[in-house]
Amino acid sequence: MTWSVSARGAQQPDNTAFTQQRLPAWQPLLSAGITLPLFFCAGLAFIGLGLGLFYSSNGIKELEYDYTGNPGTGNCTLCATEGQGRAPPPNCSCAWYFSLPELFPGPVYLYYELSNFYQNNRRYGVSRDDAQLSGLASALRHPANECAPYQISATGLPIAPCGAIANSLFNDTFTLWHQRLPGGPYVEVPLDRTAIAWWTDYHVKFRNPPLVNGSLKLAFSGTAPPPNWHRPVYELSPDPNNTGFINQDFVVWMRTAALPTFRKLYARIRQGNYSAGLPRGAYIVNITYNYPVRSFGGHKLIIFSNISWMGGKNPFLGIAYLVVGSLCILMGFVMLVVYIRYQDQDDDDNDDE
Repeated sequence: MTWSVSARGAQQPDNTAFTQQRLPAWQPLLSAGITLPLFFCAGLAFIGLGLGLFYSSNGIKELEYDYTGNPGTGNCTLCATEGQGRAPPPNCSCAWYFSLPELFPGPVYLYYELSNFYQNNRRYGVSRDDAQLSGLASALRHPANECAPYQISATGLPIAPCGAIANSLFNDTFTLWHQRLPGGPYVEVPLDRTAIAWWTDYHVKFRNPPLVNGSLKLAFSGTAPPPNWHRPVYELSPDPNNTGFINQDFVVWMRTAALPTFRKLYARIRQGNYSAGLPRGAYIVNITYNYPVRSFGGHKLIIFSNISWMGGKNPFLGIAYLVVGSLCILMGFVMLVVYIRYQDQDDDDNDDE
């Protein structure tokens, strides 16, 4: 049997421009006149953007305090010592005293920072039940196996919320006080604790189970809180719109961090006389010291910060753009030198021919 171009077999594709790969194509020839300007323009653009990001980041003011309680670092040492090796640690309070010589411009954000805490650990990151956190009643009574060993309590009750992430919820609390005049009384600075979680987390991913007779407590009946919690989930806040699985602090904590050193938003300062920022004067941050970190070599910090058009303080992004832009400029000059050198050689070869 002879093969014919005109004979169409069972495995022969249609005779179209697409199947026969006859579509028109553009294959640019990257000459030096095209490549070199691209490298120089890209380098200049990256350097300009990097300078803007870097100077914008440096313009952000931050004020931080390490209250881990290591010896000789502040008056939280006693709390850290008393809580060492005790679970749960005893109730303890300490304070941070500081003064501002001038206005700390707003809006001011209050963060807490933890270091050497690996929320990106694989087993830790999956130790949760998203169906339970979405308010599904069946998942409330039957937590997912990924939550083990924080799935069932010692008394045989299902844990709500289950998992290692919920069990390690950050529970230090802060209050801020301001002395406007020397020798005058301290007044409490209002901390706005609302809307600190991502909108999608609060409104989509996290839901309380259906109320039973109008009571959230009855909805969680037959469940137990995580072992490290001092109170059940339905008592996280007296505000009915900020308790249970939709508690703002809880929702913020459940969004795990990608790096072992991370910050999480605690509150905003934007109300009353502090809408423009923190005025000058003396301040006290009263700290309820509950969260132990010295057992795993961690640190915890309080951070006051403002923001710019690019967000929070992050010099790495600007430095990264500057490095990439500088490399583009450098490579452009290297290719320019190579092009000039070998162009002369090509011209000499052409003359010899």
